[in-house]
Amino acid sequence: MAWTDERVETLKKLWADGLSASQIAKQLGGVTRNAVIGKVHRLGLSGRAAPSRPTRRVAAPKLAPRQRSASTPSQAGTKAKISNGSAPALARPPAPAPVPVEPHILPSGDYATVLTLREGMCKWPVGDPADTSFRFCGHKTTPGQAYCEAHSQMAYQPQAKRKRKPTDDARAVLDSLASGRRMNF
Repeated sequence: MAWTDERVETLKKLWADGLSASQIAKQLGGVTRNAVIGKVHRLGLSGRAAPSRPTRRVAAPKLAPRQRSASTPSQAGTKAKISNGSAPALARPPAPAPVPVEPHILPSGDYATVLTLREGMCKWPVGDPADTSFRFCGHKTTPGQAYCEAHSQMAYQPQAKRKRKPTDDARAVLDSLASGRRMNF
């Protein structure tokens, strides 16, 4: 397929109208998307008037955060002074040592296994799964929870809060990124 003057003009017009390379290739016929991209590059065609973009998907609604039980102490960061006294920082309190919880013995005298585990029983694994003495905690859980209170405290730990950079540093970073974009077309 040869690029005639007529086809090149059609390509320029369609490109300026904002059609994608695939759409242009379909309209021209006999050329591939990559051939259109190569010709656009060789012609030095710049940005388009109205580039075609995929339609934006609507974001899924955010779910409400889980409610914490009243007996669980909040482990939010507390403010503490840095040794030089220049600025406050977030300090995390030391994590409490895990309290060993003995697995619950079922009325049958056995421990909870994969086959005997039911809704409302703690699913915290105890021991080595390859060992015959492997079992689950089996203690009672609150509705909707996978673990008992003790194991929930070990499993669900709050995420550390991010430290924000001072605005001057952030502005300098943004300015350097913007200047870099101007140079790289």
